[in-house]
Amino acid sequence: MPERPSERAHDAVLRHIEDSLRTGEIKLGDRLPGERALAEQFGISRASVRDAIRALEVMGVVRSATGSGPHAGTIVVSDPSSALGSALRLHVASQRLPVKDIVEARVMMETWSLAHAADATWEPEQLEEARKLLDAMDDPRLPSPAFTALDAQFHVALSALAGNAVVSTMMDSLREAIREYVDEAVRTRGQWDDIVAELRRQHREILEAVERRDGDGAAHLVRDHIEWFYAKTL
Repeated sequence: MPERPSERAHDAVLRHIEDSLRTGEIKLGDRLPGERALAEQFGISRASVRDAIRALEVMGVVRSATGSGPHAGTIVVSDPSSALGSALRLHVASQRLPVKDIVEARVMMETWSLAHAADATWEPEQLEEARKLLDAMDDPRLPSPAFTALDAQFHVALSALAGNAVVSTMMDSLREAIREYVDEAVRTRGQWDDIVAELRRQHREILEAVERRDGDGAAHLVRDHIEWFYAKTL
């Protein structure tokens, strides 16, 4: 069957998925039709359908698995932070997005989040999650890459208290985009023992300010914390 010449063939599939998600015809957890059915529906080749599915996977919209059973096939999911993080990493690597600018954007979002968390409605369990992450970071045997991974989770957990899903997603993406640069800087600077002790102290101060709902104080502390860390490592 000839493919439509007016656009890239797989764009029709992408547009259909977008429209169907918007209208509710397709929901999270639904399984997409097979390649053959989609190819026939849109008048395109199965190769173009596969291109569309790969693009959706990269965007964090679907997850594909071969075989049979409940987890096989192409399932609609939603993992925007993974997709954004991957894209940002590539642009940071190309030096189109300077790490300095990523850090400044992170400061803006984290200070906003902690200032607004003071007046937001959140469950004590959410703060307990952040506290458990700090407890895990207290382990003196923890290698620096494991520490920075927990550190990223801690900051994302705190930003989530503001209740803004877009900010939380962007926070997760920004941290992921520069984590490899942070790990490399930590390995090569040779100051990790001194840095990690100060990070632990600063983290506890930030958490205490959030717990007493001191939004301005928490925002000020997290700004100083981020700027201090990157001055030491980047």
